Amino acid sequence: APADAVAQSLQALRWLQAQGARQIYFKYCSTFDSTAEGNIGPVTEALMDALGTDFTIATPAFPDNKRSVFKGYLFVGDTLLNESGMQNHPLTPMTDANLVRVMQAQTRRPVGLIDYSVVARDAAAVQQRMAELRTQGVGVAVVDAVTNDDLLRLGPALKDLPLVTAGSGVAIGLPQNFGIRPSSQASALPAATGRQAIVSGSCSLATNRQVAAFKATGRPALAIDPIQLASGEDVVATALAWAEQRLADGPVLVYSTAEAGSVKTVQSQLGVAEAGAMVERAIAAIARGLVERGVRQLVVAGGETSGACVQALEITQMQIGPQIDPGVPWCHAHTPVGPVHITLKSGNFGTDDFFTKAFGAL
Repeated sequence: APADAVAQSLQALRWLQAQGARQIYFKYCSTFDSTAEGNIGPVTEALMDALGTDFTIATPAFPDNKRSVFKGYLFVGDTLLNESGMQNHPLTPMTDANLVRVMQAQTRRPVGLIDYSVVARDAAAVQQRMAELRTQGVGVAVVDAVTNDDLLRLGPALKDLPLVTAGSGVAIGLPQNFGIRPSSQASALPAATGRQAIVSGSCSLATNRQVAAFKATGRPALAIDPIQLASGEDVVATALAWAEQRLADGPVLVYSTAEAGSVKTVQSQLGVAEAGAMVERAIAAIARGLVERGVRQLVVAGGETSGACVQALEITQMQIGPQIDPGVPWCHAHTPVGPVHITLKSGNFGTDDFFTKAFGAL
């Protein structure tokens, strides 16, 4: 719920401020997953209020993952967001690619645009446009970006903003503002040990392909049936018993991935919110059970699923390690059950062979 997202974000803000953070980066999905209720708009405004700032930018552009913003419209590859498969997202169907409209629907502050003709010039042109928008009363400016060079030009222009809101793409232009240099040791993690597993709750097209590719190798995969979950069957116990017999032989996959049609069937029976929450709770409980059974390398697919699994495993901090695919690194975290290597994969990220190659990247 937006109220929960706001409360958790403000709690994180207070912690970051206590550590001396000079600029806050509110990171969201590069497909701008949200509805008119939020969570992107309400969290952005709550952070602006808390930081006492009247202006910030918003752009989910992430060229390395083929997410670009042009004239305020978000493209996934060569396709408009609302034709990319994201219009079928079970919780946040994205039916409009115009980010100015999408953001305006969930914010009180006026939303404007810094378009490509400005971004293509230089940081000074961006700063001039930001100043113009501020005098017009604009509080949030959507920013066009098509290439990494655009993001690198954008970086210096954002140096003095207390708050930046974006996908992860904008981050590549920010370290130089603080004199931070790349380090070969930055992504080094402790050696990986233990059993391997994948849990997936995403219904995205990319994750569907990744599940199919994993199954095509003949490795063990178990589908979670939301209808059985809804009927009260102990699907979690069944899945863990199934996995326990197979974990010694290599990675196993437990998934609730489904085509758009079958998702809608379950939603019509349970309601949209309850259907999603029910599957997330089950997948998270299975993730916790797998770690309790010796899994120390865990791939989690799906944004909502990732949040549920992090909570179930009581993870409060993660050390970021080597990248498997753009935007998807291995991380190392401590849980009450023991240390674990974990990767949290956005539904639409990763190549088709992600599930099979991920463990080789550790």
